[in-house]
Amino acid sequence: MSTRREMLGRSAGVAAVLAGLGLLPAGAQAAYAAAAFGARTMADLTRALGISTPVESPDVTITGPDIAENGAAVPLGCATALPGVQRMLLLVEKNPAVLCAAFDVTEAVEVHFNTRVKMAQSSRVVAVAVLNDGQVLFAQKAVQITLGGCGG
Repeated sequence: MSTRREMLGRSAGVAAVLAGLGLLPAGAQAAYAAAAFGARTMADLTRALGISTPVESPDVTITGPDIAENGAAVPLGCATALPGVQRMLLLVEKNPAVLCAAFDVTEAVEVHFNTRVKMAQSSRVVAVAVLNDGQVLFAQKAVQITLGGCGG
């Protein structure tokens, strides 16, 4: 009888072989826009993603600490109850790369995400909702970092 560890090891091996042969579905390959994750400013990011300039909205929420004791792992969350959300983005304005997380959304998904990000310094963090009709809405929050994060 196989142990759980052996089964997981075999599963990982099969997945690696399928990925090497290019046989995994596109969604499983976790493809992303390299230009978007390499963007240094908000303007560069909107150009890379081909979206319009975001408009602030109370329908998009962002959660996180006002003061984070360590920039290496700052808990952030974003949510919206709006229908027709196609993508949610988490941005940190003063990080070397502005885009920290991107979540592609379908109608079957409740748009409420939590993650931890690395922050280089105290900064404004932004949650952006990209809707199917082309609207781009955001919410923002200031987070102060007391210890070093990216390169700190």
